[in-house]
Amino acid sequence: MSHGFELEPGRAAAAPDNPVIAAAMALLATINRALMRLSMIALVLTAVILTYSVVSRYFFQAPTDWQDEASVFMLVGVTFFCTAFVQSQRGHIGIEALASLLPPRVNAARLFMVDLVSAVFCIFFSWKSWTLFHEAYVDGQTTSSTFAPPLWIPYGMMALGMSLLALQITLQVLARITNKQAVERAA
Repeated sequence: MSHGFELEPGRAAAAPDNPVIAAAMALLATINRALMRLSMIALVLTAVILTYSVVSRYFFQAPTDWQDEASVFMLVGVTFFCTAFVQSQRGHIGIEALASLLPPRVNAARLFMVDLVSAVFCIFFSWKSWTLFHEAYVDGQTTSSTFAPPLWIPYGMMALGMSLLALQITLQVLARITNKQAVERAA
């Protein structure tokens, strides 16, 4: 399994040369796998909740006021908790039209710049997510439904997921900078 980054599209790099970065990436990979398993369970549970809601309304005319928000909260968690894992696998959607036209060094620089800009954006998004979480928690914000779950729950999942994504991309950028093979190729 690759914990690294791509030097070229479709070609994952070996583990980082820097032992601190390699250890951080290995720890993050463990966290990502645990969150992926938790997310799989949450996705199945969401399907069960929504099925229960449909069955109870149709057959028993029993309204449920909690299932939509519970499902949305779990889907928010699934979405944000899986982002760092997807990034670690380079499973994000990318447009590779330029990759085949550019020389390898220019393409490597392009990939590096994309990762750098992505890291900056994710760090900013993470910071804003933590401020939303803090406001919701301190102010006791809830949804407007009769169920009224606290909003710090989805904001916290969003903040944690974005923080892990920002960390994943940052580690990939640092690995690219410190990896001797990548530095030698760029020279």
